[in-house]
Amino acid sequence: MTRPAPKRRQAGAALLLAMVIVALIVTTAAGMVWLQTRAVQVEAAERARAQAAWILSGALDWARLILREDERGARQRGKAFDSLDEPWATPLAEARLSTFLAADQDNNADSGPEAFISGSITDAQARFNLRGLVDPAGKPQPLQVAALQRLANLAGAPGDTAVRIADALSRAEAAPGDEGAGGAPLRPARLSDLAWLGIEAATLARLAPWVDLLPAPTPVNANTAPREVLVAAIDGLDLGSAERLVQARQRRPFETQAELEAQLGALKPEPARVGVGSSWFEVAGRLRLEERVLEERSLLQRDGGKVSVRRRERQSFLAAGG
Repeated sequence: MTRPAPKRRQAGAALLLAMVIVALIVTTAAGMVWLQTRAVQVEAAERARAQAAWILSGALDWARLILREDERGARQRGKAFDSLDEPWATPLAEARLSTFLAADQDNNADSGPEAFISGSITDAQARFNLRGLVDPAGKPQPLQVAALQRLANLAGAPGDTAVRIADALSRAEAAPGDEGAGGAPLRPARLSDLAWLGIEAATLARLAPWVDLLPAPTPVNANTAPREVLVAAIDGLDLGSAERLVQARQRRPFETQAELEAQLGALKPEPARVGVGSSWFEVAGRLRLEERVLEERSLLQRDGGKVSVRRRERQSFLAAGG
């Protein structure tokens, strides 16, 4: 049996080695290209996220300006009330961002970015504020607990909902130095935090359209609250009377507490529980930048001409089909 010549064996080994080297080079090059592409994608996503955040921050500042000007106008007319026919209550439907830019050849509807913005300002005092269920010492307030239970009944929540929520907030508000407060839970900051205190998600979902948890107790604004919240906030009011109250304010908002009381007749709402103005507002903004969507919700407090951001939440996700 003849063996291959040494030169032919060497040539075959050299060819195999060359193929291995070429494969390594191609693999390395492909990896470098992938890393470079990935780096570009990450940079583009980060740039888009930063741009979207700047735009929403600008929209939030614009909302603060609107609320500040609204309060300035109220001071000038000498009547501090807030109603749904004011400019702040008009939502912004989704519109292309370039329509808000300067109308020049560099910023027009054709050359502007593919970004669409929408948003709204809502009155946080249009909802029943759970913070008023207990006093600063953590003692439940019977009238407010009864009011919440009326609202819970309308929402189809369990019959012990108000008592359980009041008890949970009482434990959370208890001072660490008080007897029996060693295991007091964290003070909830928003409605969803009540889940920490044992309130079921289904119950919170039923109450969510009509209740809120603000940093401080607040009265319900009779000019913006739905009829269910009015039934809860005004002792002795039924749904029919609440509906007539809503229709009356649509014709002309209540500018003073006296006008509200005149509409209610024999019912006398407590100013600490029901009023005609608001200091807390929620701003919702949504920006769609190509396939990415950024949403932001902020809680604002208006006090003495100053509008402060008290809470800000943001989430980002891909648009459907993106």
